[in-house]
Amino acid sequence: MTGGAITHLVAGVPVSDLDAGIDWYARFFGREPDLRVGEEILWDVDEHATLFIEPDPARAGSGRITLAVTGLDALLQRLAGQGIGHEPVETYSNGVRQVKVPDPDGNALAFAELPGA
Repeated sequence: MTGGAITHLVAGVPVSDLDAGIDWYARFFGREPDLRVGEEILWDVDEHATLFIEPDPARAGSGRITLAVTGLDALLQRLAGQGIGHEPVETYSNGVRQVKVPDPDGNALAFAELPGA
């Protein structure tokens, strides 16, 4: 990239029902949102990464987000305790373990854990 650098990531996910989305994502992240700006509900994922949900029934289910994680098994156990299921964990030939955790609208959220993480 010429003339500048990307320093932060802010990603959005469309949901059909904002209240239901807030409930599900609060359980997904294990905490309440960090900020509300109008109808955008934001969670800080890391120092320079934020995920927000917004009501957009026409686009709900079209989001695709992959989050790199450590401690994938413990994270999946915590989600199961919150009533959040996931698809089978896949292990790729390079050792990356990946799992899809679709939200109630079918947005494709996934976790990826690097080997040795």
